Amino acid sequence: MILLRTVRTVSQSNRRPFLNPIGEPSLKSRKSYYRFSEYLKERFGCRVYKVSIDAGFSCPNRDGTKSKEGCIYCDNRGFSFNTRLPGHMLGGQGRIAPRPIEAQVKEGIDFGRDRLKAEKFIVYFQAYTNTYAPVKVLREKYEIVKKFKDVAGISIGTRPDCVNEEILDLIASYAKGYEVWLEYGLQSIHKKSLEFINRGHTYEDFLQAVKLTRKRKKLKICAHTIVGLPGETREDILETAKELGRLKLDGVKIHPLHIIKGTKLEQLFEKGLYRPLDLEEYISLVTEFLEHLWPRTVIQRLSADCPRRFLVEPLWILQKNKVLNGIEEALLRKGSFQGKLYGKRGLAPFLEKG
Repeated sequence: MILLRTVRTVSQSNRRPFLNPIGEPSLKSRKSYYRFSEYLKERFGCRVYKVSIDAGFSCPNRDGTKSKEGCIYCDNRGFSFNTRLPGHMLGGQGRIAPRPIEAQVKEGIDFGRDRLKAEKFIVYFQAYTNTYAPVKVLREKYEIVKKFKDVAGISIGTRPDCVNEEILDLIASYAKGYEVWLEYGLQSIHKKSLEFINRGHTYEDFLQAVKLTRKRKKLKICAHTIVGLPGETREDILETAKELGRLKLDGVKIHPLHIIKGTKLEQLFEKGLYRPLDLEEYISLVTEFLEHLWPRTVIQRLSADCPRRFLVEPLWILQKNKVLNGIEEALLRKGSFQGKLYGKRGLAPFLEKG
C-alpha cells in the first residue's frame, strides 16, 4: 500500500476573484476559497439551507447490474440513517425503507427555518443513485419538491454512468423554476483507483456525463472527489485537481476518505493494508488541491459527515470546525488561495470532441 506524501508550496497572494450573482468576478471577499455559503448568499440574497433526503433509489453497483459489492468505502447509513423508518425492509436488500419524501423535506425545512433562520431551501436527493430509475419514476419523485414554496433549488446526486439525454431533459425542465445541480460521484480520474475501490465507472464516463449535461445550459455540475484513496500518491491527487480545474466545473466537493463499519475498507484497515490520512496530511493535500481548481468553482464541501456509531477512523472528521479552520489557516500561512496554480494542461479537451 502506498502511503501518501505531501509537500508544501509558497504563494504570493491570498486574494482571488469571486463570482457574483450575474457571473462577473469580484475581489471584495478576502477569503481564500469560494465557499458554497457565500455563493448561495450572492445568488439568493438570504440564508439557504440544503435539505438532504433519501428518495428510495438503488445503485447499479449494488443491485447486480454492475456489481453486488458496491464501492469498498460505501455504506449509506453513514449519511442516510435519519431519513429511514426502522422495521420496514426493502426487497431483501437489507435496506431500511426510507420515510416519505414529503415528510423528509418538511422536516428539513422546519429545522433549517427554526434552528438556522434559513429563508430558502435546496432539496438534495442524496442517498444512492438518484437518476437510476425510469423517467416516469424520477418525475414522480422530483415533482414532490413543487409542494414547498420556499424551495429555490434541487440538487441530484448520481453516478456519471447513470444519465442519458432523456433523463437530463427531465431534470433540465425543473431549471425553469429552480436552480438545479447535478452532483456526479467521480472520486478520482485514475483508472487504477476507480477499479480498486470497485467504483464501476471510468473517468471517460464522467467526461461524457459532463458533456451531455452542459448541453442543457441552465444545469450546474458539481463533482465529488475523495482525498486519501488507497494507493493514491500526492501526484495522483493533484492530477485529479488539475483535471477538475481544466473542466471549469460549477462546483466541487472534496471528501476525506473515512472508514465506516461493515465495509470492505474496514477489512483492509483491520489487516493493516490501509492507513487513513491524519489531519495534517489531509489539510496539506486539500490546500494544494484547491490551488489547482478554477477560481470560480464553488467549493461545496471540504469535510465529511458520519455518525460516530458507524465511524471507525479517522476520528478527526468528527471535528468539522477544526478541519475547516485548519484548511483556512494553512492557506493563509502559505499566502495561497483557490486557483493560484490553475491553468495546467490536462485531458479535458475530450469535451470539445463530437
